[in-house]
Amino acid sequence: MSATPAILICSHGSRDPRAVEEFGLVAQALGARLPDAVVKSGYLEFARPTITESLEALAAEGATEIWALPGMLFAAMHMKTDIPAELDAFGRRHPEIALRFGAELGLDWRMLEAAKDRIETALDAADRTFGKVARRDTLLVVVGRGTSDPDANGNVAKVARMLWDVMGFGWVEAGFSGLAHPTADVVMLRELQRDAFRRVVVFPYFLFTGILVDRIYDWADAVADRYPEVQVVTVPYLKDHPRVIETFMERLQDIARDSSGGQDRLAQYRAWKQAGEPLEGEPWMKKLFEHEHGGCCGGHGHHHHKDEAQEHAHDHGEGCCGGHGHAQAHAHADDHECCGGKGHADDDHECCGGHGHAHDHEHKHEHAHEHAHGGCGCGGKH
Repeated sequence: MSATPAILICSHGSRDPRAVEEFGLVAQALGARLPDAVVKSGYLEFARPTITESLEALAAEGATEIWALPGMLFAAMHMKTDIPAELDAFGRRHPEIALRFGAELGLDWRMLEAAKDRIETALDAADRTFGKVARRDTLLVVVGRGTSDPDANGNVAKVARMLWDVMGFGWVEAGFSGLAHPTADVVMLRELQRDAFRRVVVFPYFLFTGILVDRIYDWADAVADRYPEVQVVTVPYLKDHPRVIETFMERLQDIARDSSGGQDRLAQYRAWKQAGEPLEGEPWMKKLFEHEHGGCCGGHGHHHHKDEAQEHAHDHGEGCCGGHGHAQAHAHADDHECCGGKGHADDDHECCGGHGHAHDHEHKHEHAHEHAHGGCGCGGKH
């Protein structure tokens, strides 16, 4: 790979200084591996320098080619629209600079190895401290951020399944801490009611810390309080694990190998924008979920007229929604047994011991917790 291009690592940004500091570790690690390249970082919001400020700084320093990489696990709205919009605007102001936009970290074997290593390390520590528990008696809960993007949410479920296939746990579930359901607290309590697991392993599949990861660890504390006979082991998030850094390096290599620009994501962004296609999910997702379902709902297709759709907002029949309908246009009133039949909004979960949790306090861990908090801290709550 040529050392000529300048490298810009792009992140969403957070009001949490811990998250900003941890993101800086990634840029430092990449800089150490690319001693001949200029490596900078930039943020969409809540932190400085912004992506635009870093791009302008590179231009002022004489950069003639810039490779931008998203510091994100999966491609949701920030990756598909927000960052490309910033890069596209800069490119129009500086047509003399060659600008390339690389891929997200994604479903890469290196990322799975990093996740597996984080989990194994936490389990080894728990075994030494609290006694060994068989994998078949252990529930693994993989927790993603949760977005409005179906691709990103689906990828969290894929990570959970792939880890289960290679690690031998009794069961695995995927949960979320942000905008998607089921939330991780609901998942943990529901599964403990169904099966007598002796240990629950809670793994935030996040890069950096923030309020959403703090929330996950708070939920784990609440579950441990409610089930004192169960070991609740929390796993550190990914952070700057060596395999994560290797994945970033591979994404740079992808740009170098694609010298023709055939995978130019900025060009894809411009084409999608011009065509008016939805960028929240791949374009084919629009066709799949346009209210003409052929079999996803227990084999019964249905069509909502405009007024009905506004009133009922995807009231699914038997099949795809576990045999009961739910409205997606409101605050998702869940009828999980662990919530006592009460619904909950994203930030006020009644299923954790009958009370919601504040996330601005210091954690006091008296259970089998190996805490090193991490995550994106996104969702407008930084």
